[in-house]
Amino acid sequence: MQAPAAPPYDERMLANYVPVYVMLPLGVISNDNVFKDQPKIEKQLDELRAAGVDGVMVDVWWGIVESKGPKQYDWSAYSSLFTLVQECGLKLQAIMSFHRCGGNVGDEVTIPLPKWVLNIGETDPDIFYTNRRGNRNEEYLTIGVDNQQIFYGRTAVQIYSDYMKSFKENMLDFLEAGLIIDIEVGLGPAGELRYPSYTGTQGWVFPGIGEFQCYDKYLEAEFKEAATNAGHPEWGLPDNAGEYNDTPGMSEFFGLNGTYLTEKGKFFLTWYSNKLINHGDEILDEANKAFLGCKVKLAAKIAGIHWWYKSPSHAAELTSGYYNLKDRDGYRPVARMLSRHYAIFNFTCLEMRNSEQRADAKCGPQELVQQVLSGCWREQLEVAGENALSRYDSNGYNQILLNARPNGIDRDGKPKRIMYGVTYLRLSDELLKDKNFKIFKTFVKKMHAGQDYCADLGMYDHQIGPLERSKPKLATEDLLEATKPMEPFPWGEETDMKIDDFEGVIAILIRKLFSMF
Repeated sequence: MQAPAAPPYDERMLANYVPVYVMLPLGVISNDNVFKDQPKIEKQLDELRAAGVDGVMVDVWWGIVESKGPKQYDWSAYSSLFTLVQECGLKLQAIMSFHRCGGNVGDEVTIPLPKWVLNIGETDPDIFYTNRRGNRNEEYLTIGVDNQQIFYGRTAVQIYSDYMKSFKENMLDFLEAGLIIDIEVGLGPAGELRYPSYTGTQGWVFPGIGEFQCYDKYLEAEFKEAATNAGHPEWGLPDNAGEYNDTPGMSEFFGLNGTYLTEKGKFFLTWYSNKLINHGDEILDEANKAFLGCKVKLAAKIAGIHWWYKSPSHAAELTSGYYNLKDRDGYRPVARMLSRHYAIFNFTCLEMRNSEQRADAKCGPQELVQQVLSGCWREQLEVAGENALSRYDSNGYNQILLNARPNGIDRDGKPKRIMYGVTYLRLSDELLKDKNFKIFKTFVKKMHAGQDYCADLGMYDHQIGPLERSKPKLATEDLLEATKPMEPFPWGEETDMKIDDFEGVIAILIRKLFSMF
C-alpha cells in the first residue's frame, strides 16, 4: 500500500498566515473606460501568482464608470479585468473610489469626478470641501452635501448607494464565485475617511500641518446650528489655525496653550471629527444594504497621519479629522463605528520607522500604528493595512512583518494579535525587477509564516460568510466612551521572520560613511 501523502501545510503555522494583496496601477482602466495593456497586466498577474501573492486590489473609479451621466453606468472594462484576475487564480479587493485621482503622493494619472458632477460644482462650488480662504478642493464632495438633494434629485449618499447597488448587480457572478472578497468603501480623498487637509494641488508640502476643510456654506450652516443649540451662537469656525505649511507653533490654535485646549476649541474639534465618523457610518450602512447576504467583507481605509504625532497638539491629525491627543483616542471611536458594520479597518504607513523620518516634523509612525492597531483589537475588529510609499528594501518589509504579527509567530496556533491582511502598494515595473522582486517574494513567504500559498481561506480562519445586516446605530455616549486613552499592547523590537538583505546593509553603511565625510 502507498503511504498517505504528508499534508502540504503545517496547520499550526497556517494559523499565523497573513494574506498579501498587491494594488494594481491607478490607470489600469483608462479614463475613456478601456482595459488597455491587457497582455502586460496578464503577464504581471501571472508573476504575482507564481510568487505566492493571494490577490490584488483595484480602484473602481466613479469618474470612469458613471462619467456619461447620472445612473449611466458602464462596467464593461472592469468586468474584463475581473475575468482576467479570476483566470489568473487571484482573489480581488475592489475599492468603491468616489474620489478624484491626481494631486496626492503617488498619483501617476488624473481621473476627475464625473463631468456632470463638476458641472453642478460650477454653479454651486460649495459642493466641494473649502478652506478658510475659500479655495475649493474638487477631490471629493464635501460631507455637507451628504443629504442635500442637489444632484439631479439625489443626495451624495444616494449617489454612492446607487453606484454600489449597480456594482453588485453587474458583478454578481464574481461575487458568487468568491472572486471578490473585500469591498473597500471610499469615504474621502485618496479613498480614506478624512478631510482633504493636506493637498499638493493647493500648495501643501510635507510636513505642513494642513488646514481645516469645513468652510463651504453647507458645513458652515451646520456648525452654526450646532453651536447655537449648545448655547454659543457667537462661536464661529476657527480663524486662527494657520496655513497648509505652518508648524503647530506658528498658529494660535495649535500653539502652546492653544485654542484647541479651550471649551470653544474642544467643541469645534468634537463636531468636526464626529461629522467624519457619521459620514463613514452613513455610507457604510448603505454599503451593507447593497451587499447584504453576499459572501464579502466591507472595509474602510484610515490615513496614517504620522507627522506632528509627537507634538502636544497633533495638529496634522486634527486638521484631517482625527481628534487624537495624549488624553483622547481619536481612532477607537472610528473602529467602534466600523465594528457596527462588520467592516475591516484598513490602516496605512505600516512600513515606516521613526528613524527614517525628519526629526523636526516630530513624526511617530511606529507609535501611531501601535496605538491604532491596539484600539482596533480592543474593539474586536479585524485590521488590515498598507504601506504608504512604495518600498523595495528589507527594512520596509521587516517593519510591515513586525506590525502584522507584533508579538511574533505562535507555534501552537493563532497569535493573540495578528493582522487580517496586508496590501502592498503597488504593482509596477520597478517592483518586478529581479532584485526587488526577489526580496518581495521572500516577504510574501514570511507573511505566510513560511507556508506556501493557501487557496483555502478557511484553513487560516478567513472563511467569509454572508454579510449580515449592520447592528443598531451607536449612541453618542458609546463613541465618547471609546475616546478614553488606553495603553497600547506591547510590540516586539523586531520581527521574528526577518528578511536579511546583505546588499542593502552594505548600501546603508556606504551612505553613512559618505555622510560622515
